[in-house]
Amino acid sequence: MFNYTNQQMKNNIVYLSGLNGLRSIAALSVVISHIAGSINGFNVKIYLFGINKNGLPNGWNLGSNGVTIFFVLSGFLITYLLLLERKKAPISIRKFYIRRVLRIWPVYYMYFFVCILIILSLGENIGLDAFFYYLFFAANIPFVFEFTLPFLAHFWSIGVEEQFYLFWPWLIKKTKQNSFTIILSTVIVINVIRYFLWWKYPFSDSAIFSIVNRFDCMMVGGLGAILFYEKNTFFLKLFDNKITQLLAWIIMILMAFNIKFINSIVDTTIVTAISLILIVGQINVKNRLINLELPFFNFIGKISYGIYVYHMLIIFIFSNLFKYIDLQENYKLFLVYGSVISASIILAYISYEYFEKYFIKLKNNFAVVKSSASRPNK
Repeated sequence: MFNYTNQQMKNNIVYLSGLNGLRSIAALSVVISHIAGSINGFNVKIYLFGINKNGLPNGWNLGSNGVTIFFVLSGFLITYLLLLERKKAPISIRKFYIRRVLRIWPVYYMYFFVCILIILSLGENIGLDAFFYYLFFAANIPFVFEFTLPFLAHFWSIGVEEQFYLFWPWLIKKTKQNSFTIILSTVIVINVIRYFLWWKYPFSDSAIFSIVNRFDCMMVGGLGAILFYEKNTFFLKLFDNKITQLLAWIIMILMAFNIKFINSIVDTTIVTAISLILIVGQINVKNRLINLELPFFNFIGKISYGIYVYHMLIIFIFSNLFKYIDLQENYKLFLVYGSVISASIILAYISYEYFEKYFIKLKNNFAVVKSSASRPNK
């Protein structure tokens, strides 16, 4: 059942098949969503996802779903690695945070300070409150209260994730027997509060904060990792069968076309569950209907962090170049999407090869359980 996982564990390297493919889908969804939302800046009036009641381009749902996939993936993978580490020795919190710092901080801060320099060069004002929120991984605060800095609004999700990991490894380390019950109860409580807030106080600051801070998405990934690690029969039968996988892909594809099932709040819960289903289906191989273990998906997934970080600045640069280009709108639309996505991929690749790899190698020195974003050689 666990083809790639078991094989790679024999080589003392954990590699979970197909997860790069899901990362690539998530990353490209976010980029496409943000291009769609910024399309007027390119002097283009063709809207892939239509316009909302305020006359603004739609498409943010696609990006929101992409971030949800990222959250569930992160919760699953990191929890699974922590469980493997706990089996070998007590979880080292110190090593966990060193690994986290080496993987996230270099790109985060490099991009952050480049953006600050660009903002200042454009004569824009940088409020100290916003500056410090971004500096200390609290970008979700200016995002909720609408005082984001240019090119940095998307950092809200990185802030949410870093805040989540302030307590998550401690929870996994300290709650061995009842961790599943504690996490499941917390997920239920978070969702009940969120639904209540959106029912009673829609679009209030507290309601928006509840959907931005999606700790429950990462917790659901963690729950899946626990059940997968324990080889829970009911969980595997329910999540890893062709009918469940088919339904998950159908819903995910429909959502990619900006189709809402109920509303954006409930749909976030649906995408969270679907993401976990697809994760299990990809890893277990046997019942997956769409194989994401392909070179293109592996390549994009491996550099997905850079794609996510850099693409907003690329959208800004290209919008200033393209708005003066006089082309038939259909051709210009194709050129806009193609060039922004391609440039994001190229910059992310350069960043990965010539900047991130150095820190990844350092990070691996603190790994109790070795893992790889690329399939190790047999």
